[in-house]
Amino acid sequence: MWMREALKEFLEEQMRLDPSVVVLDADLAKATGTLPLRQEFPDRALDVGIAEQNMVSIAAGMASCGFKPYVSSFAPFMTRRVCDQIAISVLYAGQNVKLVGTDPGVAAELNGGTHFSVEDVGVLRSLPGMVIFEPSDIGQLRKALPQIHAYPGCVYLRLFRKELPEVFSENEPFELFRAQQMRPGQDVTIFVSGILAAEALEARELLAAEGVFARVVNIHTIKPLDEEAVLRHLAETGCGVTVENHSLLGGLH
Repeated sequence: MWMREALKEFLEEQMRLDPSVVVLDADLAKATGTLPLRQEFPDRALDVGIAEQNMVSIAAGMASCGFKPYVSSFAPFMTRRVCDQIAISVLYAGQNVKLVGTDPGVAAELNGGTHFSVEDVGVLRSLPGMVIFEPSDIGQLRKALPQIHAYPGCVYLRLFRKELPEVFSENEPFELFRAQQMRPGQDVTIFVSGILAAEALEARELLAAEGVFARVVNIHTIKPLDEEAVLRHLAETGCGVTVENHSLLGGLH
């Protein structure tokens, strides 16, 4: 299953349970996976056209009236293009709006440079009150979505649309604001987020063959950062590196 399908299934379930849940798209419902919602919820799954700033402003207004909006678009259009609307209409106003930015960073390679978002985390990390989450596999996404939905504020979901290798077991516990240790190690800590988790685990095996035993820690919630966990892992291993699908400026690094 693609990750966007898991998101659609969750939204479908919530929309059946709660008439205040609404979904807004900017002419990308097919790409982001929410198009089927329009058949069952024609008055709550809306297309605002290629007008992302307007979409976020509409979502903020709906949130102020008690609705629970989810807005989605490709990552650069969900961050750079709408930064002021997010900062003022959503965060400054304290509105409960969930933002879904798909195919961040190099995941947008087929769409070219205009769709690359190697600065989206940096853009939103600078805004007070923002929560930034990036799943590493579909199981983690499914466990995170109910907690994200229950959180009474703005969350940016940095979502790879397609399939990712499974890196967590089904019984792996999950807590939205807490880092997850994936593998033990005492020589170095690899802090990883998002789609590069599988590569970080492969790197750990290569390092082990060279006698270097790396600890791998998944940072799914990039903001607010689990500082206690980061400092503890660094103290125990002595050094650390970050692995992320983002520019070194303003991301997990």
